[in-house]
Amino acid sequence: QNITSAFRTIYGQHGVAGLWRGVTGAIPRVTVGSAVQLATFSSAKDWVCEHQWFRRGSWAAVLAGGMVSSVAVAVAMTPFDVISTRLYNQPVDADGTGKLYRGFLDCIVQISSKEGLLGLYKGIGAVYFRLGPHTVLSLFFWDKLRDM
Repeated sequence: QNITSAFRTIYGQHGVAGLWRGVTGAIPRVTVGSAVQLATFSSAKDWVCEHQWFRRGSWAAVLAGGMVSSVAVAVAMTPFDVISTRLYNQPVDADGTGKLYRGFLDCIVQISSKEGLLGLYKGIGAVYFRLGPHTVLSLFFWDKLRDM
């Protein structure tokens, strides 16, 4: 019905641990995504300026860096999105233990063995269309605000 109802239901069925279900997939996702985003943005922005595609400090150089970074972020984060989604959505037994995967590593092994490594990249197009604009705009505004 609402967020309060969701908290009550989850807490009632699985206790405090139920509120943190799937966190083992979310933490690596955010860590990798942030690291790739910041590292590739600075490198890409510097690269386009060194090759004189755009003038250093120009909005076009910042935009180009953000675009390159958005592709790298999508490639790096998609496996973690797939894993997180599967961990979040798997059915659980009465004590909150997943019925399909024992955890993060088990999920990777099962996906890779049953679907191949490309199974970890299911939905990369949707991931890019979600993360791409967000990454470009976030980095563009971050860079411009940092210069102020």
